[in-house]
Amino acid sequence: MAKEFARPFSGEEQAELAGLAHDIGKYSAAFQARLHGGPVTDHSTAGAAACWQRRQLFAAFAVAGHHGGLPDGGSQADGPEQATLLGRLKRGERGLLEPCEHWQRELSLPQASLPDFVKQPGPEWVFFTRMLYSCLVDADFLDTEAFMEGQARERNKTSMEQLWDRLQRYISGWFPPKGELDRQRCQVLERCIREGESQQPGLFTLTVPTGGGKTVASLAFALAHAKRHGLRRVIYVIPYTSIIEQTAEVFRKILGPENVLEHHSNVLYDLEEEADPHTIRLAKATENWDIPVVVTTAVQFFESLYACRSSQCRKLHNIAGSVVVFDEAQMLPIPYLRPCVWAISQLTAHYGVSAVLCTATQPALGPLFQEFLPGSPIRELCPPDACRWEVFRRTSFHQASRLTWDDLAAQLNAHSQVLCIVNTRKAAQEIHARLDRPGSFHLSTLMCPSHRKRQLTEIRRRLKEGLPCRVVSTSLIEAGVDVDFPAVFRELAGLDSILQAAGRCNREGKRAATESVVTIFEGEEKAPPLFSTAIGAGRLVMARHPDPVSPAAIHDYFNELLDLKGKDAQDKACILPLLQSEFFPFRTVAERFYLIDSPTRTVYIPWGEGAELVERLCAGEGGQKLFRQLGQYGVSVYEKHFASMEAAGELEVLESGAAVLRDPSLYSDKTGLSLKDDSGKGLFI
Repeated sequence: MAKEFARPFSGEEQAELAGLAHDIGKYSAAFQARLHGGPVTDHSTAGAAACWQRRQLFAAFAVAGHHGGLPDGGSQADGPEQATLLGRLKRGERGLLEPCEHWQRELSLPQASLPDFVKQPGPEWVFFTRMLYSCLVDADFLDTEAFMEGQARERNKTSMEQLWDRLQRYISGWFPPKGELDRQRCQVLERCIREGESQQPGLFTLTVPTGGGKTVASLAFALAHAKRHGLRRVIYVIPYTSIIEQTAEVFRKILGPENVLEHHSNVLYDLEEEADPHTIRLAKATENWDIPVVVTTAVQFFESLYACRSSQCRKLHNIAGSVVVFDEAQMLPIPYLRPCVWAISQLTAHYGVSAVLCTATQPALGPLFQEFLPGSPIRELCPPDACRWEVFRRTSFHQASRLTWDDLAAQLNAHSQVLCIVNTRKAAQEIHARLDRPGSFHLSTLMCPSHRKRQLTEIRRRLKEGLPCRVVSTSLIEAGVDVDFPAVFRELAGLDSILQAAGRCNREGKRAATESVVTIFEGEEKAPPLFSTAIGAGRLVMARHPDPVSPAAIHDYFNELLDLKGKDAQDKACILPLLQSEFFPFRTVAERFYLIDSPTRTVYIPWGEGAELVERLCAGEGGQKLFRQLGQYGVSVYEKHFASMEAAGELEVLESGAAVLRDPSLYSDKTGLSLKDDSGKGLFI
């Protein structure tokens, strides 16, 4: 199995070697005693030592980590008590491993050849080892599962051709297009299909204005491209769970729910005794992504690529030979931008991946990709001349002066339907408190996910029925959330955020652009430090470009932003220099690479159905299922806010470390968790 898993990146011989060698330590008398109740014994180091003696470095790492996770390589100074690979190998050199030479009577370890791209030293070695490790641990898990259950796992056998046929049936309803906006959406769609069938695998951008139908168009490219080149699956990488839920629902409708895996922390596949076979298959697919279409988070995707544990790395080999679409690509986190772009470059250069950076506001990543993939072009799937961009222009912009919250609230109260997006949770609550007319709503991460979903459902209903609807939100509503307001106010932020906010205005083009105004204002609070660089770049670019939505302005903005941040700020954890180090720091890299590294604590809220879940938690119940369910009723707060609430007796911290809100009056049905104990310095977007 490991050999077959590694075939898409020419690692078959290495994977076969790792599969043969990984358990040879079980030939020891000590392990045989373990089978009869004896003590636990180290059986993986023996296989690693056998590979090392044959100068098979990559297999040695994979075998050494197949239970406890990939170790750091370490140094020659490490002793046998160290957990590094070199330390563990010294256990064999000093006779500290249980003898297991009987394996040689039954097995012969081949001298495995290497793919060309890892024949010379370089950071590619680290990436290849992790992919090889993925092949080994997934094969090991699946083989064990088949033994325990008496049969191999049932696989999803839906082909790309079958998915393509389903998509064709779905988009047939788009033709003939009704009106100019639909006509342009169909042109984008047809262009993506042609490019999918004609382009060779590699790196692509898909730059489509908001409202241009890029979700379905990008899927059409991915399926056409996968069908044409024999690629195995389509993976969507999305920054926010709110967009994931929306996108996954569209894909399930088009392709069938059995073919789409939605994989993030808020999804729970119930595996109780009454679980149906479909749910069981999806739950198992979360382990290794062996399913035609995966929709997941950027956090899940990139942290897995830099992980060292088998549970996270197990899926990696199934990324090879896929189309990977990075939706809302401008949201790639700048502090980890260089390692994220390097990982995408590795996948496209050596692992048969076609990567698509998909957004209405394309980040200027060309120079960075050229640094990692010199000579490899980035191909735009939908250049400006492929459709009439002006048709998608549904708003006009107005730059207002600085507004106090009272002045802003007065302007919002004058509208029947309006969206206001601000930079902090504190500002959102304060402005909402000043709205004095019915139909006013608040959205922020101070509200638990279940609460936000319910609020969004009501907001969409009121917008559709023409009822009063005034919403004050943090930026969580910006990227891809399907709402349509006649007017939007946006506190000054980066140009990408401003344009994403504009995408919530006149989304369906039912009103004239001149009547659909996006007002950019500065609030009464000083801009949070986290936003200062983006705001500075946005202010400079808007002064230079009269049309902030033009491709030239967007490109200028991202160049300016990356210049202001500087190269070091794009790899704040120094991940890439670590990969250049002499000996494979797998565990160190995994400990440093966290896309979300804010020091926050989760507070579980007894709100709605969460009250019963919190009661069960307080009664001592635990387990993964309960905590997954509780995730819909959790609010993340900064450490200082948490400490203030705990000191005031407003929290109950259980023995497990979980914290629940003791005072229900601190959670409002309108605005979520109270900020009265917050320092005011925290920022959530």
